[in-house]
Amino acid sequence: MRKQLITETGIKIAILLLIGILSSYFHARFDLTADRRYSLSKPTKQMLQRIDDEILFRVYLDGDLPAGFQRLQNSVREMLDEFRAYGGENIQYEFIDPTENPNPQARERIFRELYQKGLDPTNLQVKEKDGSSSQKLIFPGIMVSYGGRDVAVNILKNHVSATAEANLQTSIQSLEYDLTFAINQLLNPESPIIGFVRGHGELPPEQMEDMAYTLGKFYTLRQVDADAGLTATDSVGRLIYRALVVAQPLQRFSDAEKFVIDQYVMAGGRVLWLVDYTTASIDSLSHGRDVQAMLLDLNLDDLLFNYGVRINANLIQDMQCAVVPVNTALVGQPPQFTPAPWVFSPIVTPTDGHPLTKNLDMIRVDFASSIDTVGRNADISKTVLLAASDNCRTVPLPAQVDLSIIGNRIAPETFAHSGLIMGVLLEGEFNSAFANHPLQVDGFSRSQFRRQSTATRMIVISDGDIIRQQFRQNGDQREPLPLGYDRYTRQTFGNKEFLLNAINYLCGFDELMESRSKEFKLRMLNHAKITEQRTLWQIVNVGVPVLMILAFGFIFNTLRKRRYQ
Repeated sequence: MRKQLITETGIKIAILLLIGILSSYFHARFDLTADRRYSLSKPTKQMLQRIDDEILFRVYLDGDLPAGFQRLQNSVREMLDEFRAYGGENIQYEFIDPTENPNPQARERIFRELYQKGLDPTNLQVKEKDGSSSQKLIFPGIMVSYGGRDVAVNILKNHVSATAEANLQTSIQSLEYDLTFAINQLLNPESPIIGFVRGHGELPPEQMEDMAYTLGKFYTLRQVDADAGLTATDSVGRLIYRALVVAQPLQRFSDAEKFVIDQYVMAGGRVLWLVDYTTASIDSLSHGRDVQAMLLDLNLDDLLFNYGVRINANLIQDMQCAVVPVNTALVGQPPQFTPAPWVFSPIVTPTDGHPLTKNLDMIRVDFASSIDTVGRNADISKTVLLAASDNCRTVPLPAQVDLSIIGNRIAPETFAHSGLIMGVLLEGEFNSAFANHPLQVDGFSRSQFRRQSTATRMIVISDGDIIRQQFRQNGDQREPLPLGYDRYTRQTFGNKEFLLNAINYLCGFDELMESRSKEFKLRMLNHAKITEQRTLWQIVNVGVPVLMILAFGFIFNTLRKRRYQ
């Protein structure tokens, strides 16, 4: 008997040792959640496994935080633990409370350094133990360090159209994408080159300063002419310009310039078209109460039509729109400005059907035209990115744009259109618009002409103001405001994040954007039922466990008496 016991014990110990040895060679993790929230995407795993040196994540989300931010803190910790499972000891992290320093001057210096490095502060309303409340400044972000370089990651989303709980949920869903994009930036210090086409009255750099600053963290930006240099390649045959941005041109493109852009696309180049077909703008209205919105002749219709879209000669009006201040004071009295809807500035809810637009805040556009998808090229797929609401309409160009319409009642029955398109993603193999009549252009030879592109992509937006920032007059100075910030309502729309995602996607970072398609279900309690059935559930939660324990004790004692009676 004793020999058998020793044998069985030895076998069990041997099995445990074998399991321990095998587990050191084979790695497996099991995610049993319904929304796969603890499963990293395949590109993320591959990136983490390629890391050859230590990456340090300094998370400024520690200390006494409200419940929602504690949930965000726990999600960051869980995500970094997942990163460590694939990146090993090269993934290191620490949580820091920047407010813990008791010295006010030192604390202020820390705040200033974090802000200068790119972390945005947030004010929290914190309840004290005595029932009072106080303001607390936090920096919900992460500094990622690798090879002597730092990248700031702001993890808190603050969408104007969402509740605080929904913003926290969106922040949690975006963690993998935000962190992997920062890691990719550190691992690839050579920045891709983005070209901003010039020479046709495009937006000047000072009106795109905020977007240029954001893009400059990831890319090298250059002003370029539409000439043969666009199709130049590097030593390994790749296009020098990873993508082109055409930002609100006002003058005609020549056929030679269109030919160069066409051949750039045929060589696999990517283009972000931000094209207005009208002369109207918010700035033009600042000089008077009305303006004649004329049709711009950019000579791009045939080029875009060949690629699969047509921008129509109209303006979209939408009931879901921005507001502008209107003086409602009586004559002779001091001005009194009241916000009123301005239907020429739609507020667009991005579609959730593509990683590029998923979990984005609402986007503001001004004087946009409707877009039709055209052509039957089966090699090109078309995805709508931006569309008007279910209550919209169009006004043909030319049109009289008059501020007096602000005071008129908006009749919903007159906004009979739905989902007019303002932004389209085109992907596939495009045919050249000059296939039947190639031009003779300096720098090109007949042998270089391409009739069909390799697999590539472009985005067409019928509004150039989407990338233009507003300004605020401060005395004699004009102060630039962040892109998407509305100086009247003091809200920040999602223009910057949308354009950054668009450039990232065009530049081939779509594998990293795979993590943006993940969705964590927000399983919230039904507050109406909580209020209505509060007593019932209190009894159930408190009484049922006690009754179960009593019943178990009674049954156990009864069976015990019967057995040993």
